[in-house]
Amino acid sequence: MSVQLFFKKCGRSGFNLFMLLFSLTSIFPIIWIIYSSLKTKDEFMLNTISLPTKLHFSNYYKAFVDGKMYTYFISSSFNSIITVFFVILLSFCVAYPLSRYKFRGRSLIYTLFIVGMLVPVYGLIVPLYLQFKLLGIYDQIYTLLLPFIAIRLPLSIFLFESFIRTVPVDLDEAAYIDGASTYYTMTRIILPVCRPAISTVLILAFLDTWNEFPFSLVLVTKDFLRTLPVGLTTFNGQYTTDYTTLMAAMVLSILPVMAVYLLFYKNIIKGMTAGAVKG
Repeated sequence: MSVQLFFKKCGRSGFNLFMLLFSLTSIFPIIWIIYSSLKTKDEFMLNTISLPTKLHFSNYYKAFVDGKMYTYFISSSFNSIITVFFVILLSFCVAYPLSRYKFRGRSLIYTLFIVGMLVPVYGLIVPLYLQFKLLGIYDQIYTLLLPFIAIRLPLSIFLFESFIRTVPVDLDEAAYIDGASTYYTMTRIILPVCRPAISTVLILAFLDTWNEFPFSLVLVTKDFLRTLPVGLTTFNGQYTTDYTTLMAAMVLSILPVMAVYLLFYKNIIKGMTAGAVKG
């Protein structure tokens, strides 16, 4: 018995050690980028792993001002905020009737949205480019919003619909008995209960939009319309690359993502019917 216990503890310790090493390999690249962004170009070229002898925050100023990161920040923030707002609004408005009502064509509509999750998104780049050029909506301030919102709707509708199904129908029925309208029931009763789903959709939509590259590269060409992932490519010259400034720009680009995740991640793991009455 003691031998089995010994091997069990060894196995558990070995697994924990493996996970610790795996975690370090995942965390180290981020730490490396952060301290490398504080080095001079010569320090980085001499030794890419060593710590900086002196902190050079001028790389961040150079990236943000000289590298026009502020314009890319504005463009990415605009597209991400507008996309997240409309994705949450539209997906909730579509998911509520799909989960609460039975009507002719419901299964077909739901299936079409599910199939939308299976479409290879980047296979749509060329058709969208041709259509946008034909319709005259290419290279406009709203150009990226259209594909960003449309692409993220299927998964968001699926998440909302699955979540609302777990919410007791008693809430809706009690509201109707009290004379509440459908709009009031949706916005004042069901929507607050959906905070975990809202947080999940918000984080997924924000991350996907903030990090999106191919559509931003193809559908817009004006410098002030470019997003951060495309803007980062401007630090790569034809023959040389300013790595320290590029890393400073990368650190700046991941700060909003980390902030959004830290603000909303707790809501994702809350109870699926938090705040609702028990059925």
